[in-house]
Amino acid sequence: MPESPIRKLVPFAEAAKKKGRIIYHLNIGQPDIETPESALAGVRNNDLKVIAYSHSAGIESYRRKLAGYYRSFDINVDFTDILITTGGSEAIVFAFLSCLDTGDEVIIPEPFYANYNGFAVTAGVTIRPITSRIEDGFALPPISDFEKLITPRTMAILINNPNNPTGYLYSLAELQALRDIVRKHDLYLFADEVYKEFCYEGNEFVSAMHLEGVENNVVVMDSISKRYSACGMRIGALVSKNKEVISTALKFAQARLSPPTYGQIAGEAAIDTPDSYFEDVRAEYVRRRDIVVQSLNNMAGVVCPRPQGAFYVATRLPIDDADRFCQWLLEDFEYNNETVMLAPMAGFYSTPGLGKNEVRIGYVLNVDALKKAMKCLAEALAIYPGRTN
Repeated sequence: MPESPIRKLVPFAEAAKKKGRIIYHLNIGQPDIETPESALAGVRNNDLKVIAYSHSAGIESYRRKLAGYYRSFDINVDFTDILITTGGSEAIVFAFLSCLDTGDEVIIPEPFYANYNGFAVTAGVTIRPITSRIEDGFALPPISDFEKLITPRTMAILINNPNNPTGYLYSLAELQALRDIVRKHDLYLFADEVYKEFCYEGNEFVSAMHLEGVENNVVVMDSISKRYSACGMRIGALVSKNKEVISTALKFAQARLSPPTYGQIAGEAAIDTPDSYFEDVRAEYVRRRDIVVQSLNNMAGVVCPRPQGAFYVATRLPIDDADRFCQWLLEDFEYNNETVMLAPMAGFYSTPGLGKNEVRIGYVLNVDALKKAMKCLAEALAIYPGRTN
């Protein structure tokens, strides 16, 4: 089981804090955006006398309401097409366990969400990576490259849209190209769509469930964690029109009994969050993104594409080794008694050796904190002993 590149440096951060150092946490997707009041009120104001098990597929009223939420995105599903999970993480594991056998292969464009590596180990699944390049802004690699990777054990393609860690937003044309190869080889198309609310500058989100002709092949994984800044609620969803997938996943859901009750209550209440909440949050993330991207590209030797979704940037730094640099930031560097915590990108790849001089930065802090964090990073790069140019 691989270490999490997002969390493995926590002991060094804790040691730095004991020295009195201020740390700007850009390593993890934990927004400082407030959770909607509707979600909090749903938990505060319920009259439960017993916190009981729910249905293994999730509370029916929540699934019905969630189906209405998806219909607002022109995703036409019934509540029986939805299985509530303990976070989006469990949805991904259930998808792997339900659709793939031990040793089967899933093709994933890399860099990808680091925990896919761990989920694959959990399920006994083999990841076949296909590399997207920072020079192309991390666009989808050519479909011909996917064709080269398909073997008799290939059962699925997994995409994360908008993407973590790159912030890349897949276009309709890219998704249609994936649809064609999925249909040609009768593969599953797993789509992790937890950041769909966060698309910028008029760019539209296209769901895998919008694709025609592969309705029985598409499995969507979702979560309330980032949508409502409710990461600790641990509520996600597995969504598919393939009844056999849902019925199989339900067996795994029964084995873990039920998803968290209070999380489901919060998730159901949060669906009433007004559109103005997301308008304000998107505007705030655009401000934060622009500060981070401009600051990074103003640093000598740094390469940072401009993301169109989610709230991360994947950036190349003029350093010898990102793991060493990120640890050095916490152990040996300070600027005005402040430093910054980043996520080294090697753990977001499956191909050994890639991402060695790249980091992921989450623009999840307020504007003032991000400006200070970028100043810290610039000062650090100026004196880092492993700088390469």
